[in-house]
Amino acid sequence: MHETHKNKATQVDSATAAPALAWLSGQGQAMQDLLQKVVNIDSGSRDEAGVTAVAHALAERLLAAGVPVQFEPVPGYGVLLHAQVTPDEAAGEGAPIILMGHMDTVYPAGTVARRPFRVEDGRAYGPGVADMKSGLVLNVFVAEAFARCGGLHAPLHLFFSCDEEIGSPATRDLIMDKVRGARAVFNAEPGRVSGNVVTSRKGSMVVEFEVTGVAAHAGINHAAGASAIEALAHKTLALHALTDPATGVTCNVGVVQGGIVPNMVAPHAKAEVDLRFTADTDPDALLERVRAIVEEASVPRTQGRITTAHRTLPMKPTPDYLLALYQQGARALGFEVQGEFTGGAADSGLTASVGVPTLCATGPVGGHPHTEREYCELSTFVPRAQAVALAVLGHP
Repeated sequence: MHETHKNKATQVDSATAAPALAWLSGQGQAMQDLLQKVVNIDSGSRDEAGVTAVAHALAERLLAAGVPVQFEPVPGYGVLLHAQVTPDEAAGEGAPIILMGHMDTVYPAGTVARRPFRVEDGRAYGPGVADMKSGLVLNVFVAEAFARCGGLHAPLHLFFSCDEEIGSPATRDLIMDKVRGARAVFNAEPGRVSGNVVTSRKGSMVVEFEVTGVAAHAGINHAAGASAIEALAHKTLALHALTDPATGVTCNVGVVQGGIVPNMVAPHAKAEVDLRFTADTDPDALLERVRAIVEEASVPRTQGRITTAHRTLPMKPTPDYLLALYQQGARALGFEVQGEFTGGAADSGLTASVGVPTLCATGPVGGHPHTEREYCELSTFVPRAQAVALAVLGHP
């Protein structure tokens, strides 16, 4: 697939690119305004109403520019947003280039009320401002630039999902079906703090498990009990021992719950585990190692079982030509980027897995995702939008 794309790119005609680039150059404040609007909407994963509200806020801008938008309901999660800009000539019809992103965040309802969007020293702050509402806004403005100014030689599609932060359990197959056969995917996760883009990623697996024990009075009849919490502690140590820097596997028991009251031997406990792995790891074999630890009777008369497990795929390396294409446009705009590997997982792993050339972290530069310090460098909005536009125009 895509054999003709590997060693060359279309020379971007400066006259064709100029109108879109010029229009984007004047959109910095409008980008910030839309970013503020969507950041100030709580849209944590499974917040169906919040995710849908973000989709409508983005669609409002697209529709005003004459870009058709469709919503695809995903019950329990929100909607998928589909939009497309058609090329100037019928000869340009065919496989699309896709600008991708996700509308869900890791933050629960009420986060916006506690710390809404704000700007300080050129940085925007707020829940999801970098990961990845700024990337969504960037993609919307790139699409609008082509809708207003023309210049496309291939269809340009926007595809925004709704459950990426929890491993895309409801949309992974939809994503792979959507992108299969596309010319390329640009996934607008935040640019690295260095300004670099991402050319490969680890995959991830989230495993939830529970342990049952035997309740007993902790003072009167302690020996009659079997502590689920004690068993969970043993399992946590064994799971953490799966971490192996040599293979790139990491394991983190990040959430634990258990017990009822202090003077009762705990009859129940549960945990959530995050695992990361590279494309060289067999995820099925890794899951079986986890299952063996969970099901082992680490404390007599206790039992463990996995209740749910879902995964994202590692992002296979970006083809050299696609990174070079983005770098060429960035250089013409006055900045340099390199490609780098990251341990963070993303939907770009799904798109790369079906053979579509994929470049990730094409959104504005940001830092400290998933924390209260999360920020977006507002000065990178316009140039990185222009760089994506040039990559779209230069793609064969």
